[in-house]
Amino acid sequence: MSNFLPNIRDARDLHEMSVEDLKQVANEIRETLCNLLSKRAAHFASNLGVVELTLALHSTFDFLQDRLIWDTGHQIYPQKLVTGRFHQFDTIRTKGGLMGYPNPNESDYDLFVTGHAGASVSTAVGLRSGDQLMGRDNYSVAVIGDGAFPSGVVYEAINNAGELNSKMLVILNDNEMSICPRVGGVADYLDRLRSNPIYTGVKSEVVSILNKVPVLGDPAEKLLFQIKEGVKAGLHGGMMFEEFGFKYFGPIDGHNIGLVKKYLKMVREIDGPVLLHVITNKGHGYKPAAEDPVYFHTPPAFKRSDDGEPVVLSKSSSKPYTQHASDAIADQMRHDSRVTVITAAMCQGNKLEQVREEFPERFFDVGICEAHAVAFAAGQAKVGMRPIVDIYSTFLQRSFDHIFQEVCLQGLPVTFMMDRAGLTANDGPTHHGTFDYGYMRIFPNMVVMAPGDANDIGAMLDFSISHDTACAIRYPKLSAAEIDRELQPIEMGKSETIRSGRDGVIVCAGTPLIDCIAAADQLAEEGIDVGVVNARFVKPIDTDMVRDSIENHGFVVTVEEAMLQGGFGSAFLEAANELRVDATKVHRIGIPDEFVQHGDRESLLADLKLDAAGIANTCREVFAKSGKMQSEKTLG
Repeated sequence: MSNFLPNIRDARDLHEMSVEDLKQVANEIRETLCNLLSKRAAHFASNLGVVELTLALHSTFDFLQDRLIWDTGHQIYPQKLVTGRFHQFDTIRTKGGLMGYPNPNESDYDLFVTGHAGASVSTAVGLRSGDQLMGRDNYSVAVIGDGAFPSGVVYEAINNAGELNSKMLVILNDNEMSICPRVGGVADYLDRLRSNPIYTGVKSEVVSILNKVPVLGDPAEKLLFQIKEGVKAGLHGGMMFEEFGFKYFGPIDGHNIGLVKKYLKMVREIDGPVLLHVITNKGHGYKPAAEDPVYFHTPPAFKRSDDGEPVVLSKSSSKPYTQHASDAIADQMRHDSRVTVITAAMCQGNKLEQVREEFPERFFDVGICEAHAVAFAAGQAKVGMRPIVDIYSTFLQRSFDHIFQEVCLQGLPVTFMMDRAGLTANDGPTHHGTFDYGYMRIFPNMVVMAPGDANDIGAMLDFSISHDTACAIRYPKLSAAEIDRELQPIEMGKSETIRSGRDGVIVCAGTPLIDCIAAADQLAEEGIDVGVVNARFVKPIDTDMVRDSIENHGFVVTVEEAMLQGGFGSAFLEAANELRVDATKVHRIGIPDEFVQHGDRESLLADLKLDAAGIANTCREVFAKSGKMQSEKTLG
C-alpha cells in the first residue's frame, strides 16, 4: 500500500526525503505502474527504467525554476506521479485524462509535448540560451536515451552547445535499447564505455572517492579528475563527447539514487556543458519486463498471477494491417532479390521479425534515424535495388526533405510503407498519422495509395515494386478488415467501385471503407441509395471517377482519416476544378484544422463524424439539401 505517493503534492516535497524514503517512493511508483497495466495498455518498460533517475533529478533540482526535457516522452509516468498528478493517474491515456506524454497543459513541470526522439538536447540548449538572454540563471537538463542518441539532430545540438559553452547537463540514459535493441556505431562505442574492465574499475574508485568528497574543488576530487583524465586519454572513454566541448562523467549506476544525486550536485557546479552517462535497465524492478523489454515496451493489459507473472487479459484474433504488410514484404523479398527493407528502430512495431530472420542481409535497422533511412534507401535505389522504407507515418515526417531531395527529385523507385496511419488512439497527437496525404502528395514523381482493406495491401506493394518512381502506401494500426468482393486489379490512378448508388456516392480513401459500407447499408434501410467507391489512389486521383461521381449523383461525400487541409478531399476538389465540373455537390469528412487529442478510437471517430453513424448522418444531411436544391431548380 502506498505511503508517500498520495501525499506528494509537488516534486519539491522530495527535497526533504532521505535516500531510503526515495527508495520507498520508487517501490510505490513501480506498484502503481503495474496496477495501471491491469486496466489498459501503456508504455511500461521504459518508465520502470527511469524511476530512480526521475527521483534523483526532482529531489536535487527545482524544475519549476530550472528546466527539464525528457527525450521521447513516453517515459514521463514517474514524473507525473511526483508532480501532483498521482490522484489523476488512473486516467492516463483515456479521453479527457492525463496524456501519456509530457503535457504543458497539465503541469508546469512539463515544458514540451515530446513524442518524437532526438530533439531534447536542442530544446534544452535553446532554453538555457533564452534564459540567459532574459537575465535568468536557470539550469537546463536534457535526458536522452542511447537509442535516440544517434539521431543527427543530437549532434547538431551538441555542436552548438559546445560553442555556446554555457552551463547545462545532458543525461545519457544508457539501457542498450530504443524500442528494439539499439544498433550502429554509437551503440558499439557506448558498449565499450560500459564494459571496459579498466574503466569500470576507475568508476568504482570514483564512487569510493565521491563518498568522501562533499564539495567540488576538494584536493581529493582534483586528484580524481586527473586520474580519470589520464584513463580517458588512454582508453578514449568519453573522449568523443569531450571533443565536442562537454565534460564527460560516468558511466554510473542509474538505479542508485544516492549516487546519482551526488553526481547531479557535483556537475551542476561545473561551468560549461556536461554529459552524465548513467546505466539503467529497461523494465527494472519487474522481472518479466526486464527480461523482455521489447514486448513490455507497450504491452497489452495484463494482471499479475500469484507468482508475479503477467497474464494477458484479452487477445485479438484478427490479423492487423501491420502483419498483412509484413507478410507482403516477405513475399516480395522471396521473389525479387532486389527488394530490401529499411526500418528505424521499429522492427517489432512493424512486425518485421520474420523478415529479419529470413533475409538478414537485406534487412536494415538504422536506429532512430529516419532521415538517414530515406537517403540510404535512395542510394540503394540508385544502383538498381528496390528498397522498402517501413516507418510509422508520424515518424516519416522527420525525413520530409530527403523524400523531396534524395528520392522524388531523383525520380527513384523507393517504396514507403507508412504504418500507424490515421488515428493511433491513446497515443495522442504526437503519434496520430494524419498528415501523410498532405505531405506526400505534393511531390512530383510520387504515387500515394491507400488500401481500402487487407486485400489491397499485397497488390499495392506488388504495383509499387514494379513502378519506376516512388510510391507510398499508408495503413493503420488496426485489426484488418477483408471486404467480400471480387477483387479488381490495381491500375495506376484507378479507383474501385464497391457498389453503385442512385442518390449519392461515398468516395473513401483508405481503411474507413468498412464504415462507409456500413453507412451505406444504414441509408439503404431508409430508402437512400448510396454508392461506395474505394479510391485506392490519392495521387494520381481517378479523374474519370471524379467526373462520374459529380455528374451522375445528387451528392458526393469524400471520407478520409487524415487532415482535410491538403488531403484526399482537397485532391478531389482540385480534380473537379481541373475538369470544370460542379464541385458544390462535394462534402468532405476528415480531420479538421486541429490536433486530435488522445482517447479511445471509437469515441475519437465519433467526435469527428468518421464512424459509420457519422458518415451516414452527413449523407442524410446532404441528401436532404440536394433534394431541396433539386426541387428549387425544378420550380424555377
